Amino acid sequence: MTAYVVATMAIHDPQTYRKYTDLTPPLIKRHSGRFLTRGDDVTTAKGQAFEDRMVLLALPDKAHVEAWLSDPEYIEACKFRDAAASVRILVQESRGNTEDPDPKL
Repeated sequence: MTAYVVATMAIHDPQTYRKYTDLTPPLIKRHSGRFLTRGDDVTTAKGQAFEDRMVLLALPDKAHVEAWLSDPEYIEACKFRDAAASVRILVQESRGNTEDPDPKL
């Protein structure tokens, strides 16, 4: 089942962060992933906003996400991200409960 990644970032050094974003597209593609949104404006509809940027990704399954996150080139790229921003990454693998959702879940 498709695995979705939600990454939110509070960026304090945009120039260094750009070094990370320059490297990530081919790494996502290598792991059969695709961007659903990347760097578009974020609006907080409820609660307090802490992030400047949000990225949504879709990969074939959680194994592909884990392979991407442990890819040595991605780990190297993350050094720029981690030096430039506070990051939260969420992963959820779909169980296909979207067409006719079970109300008990």
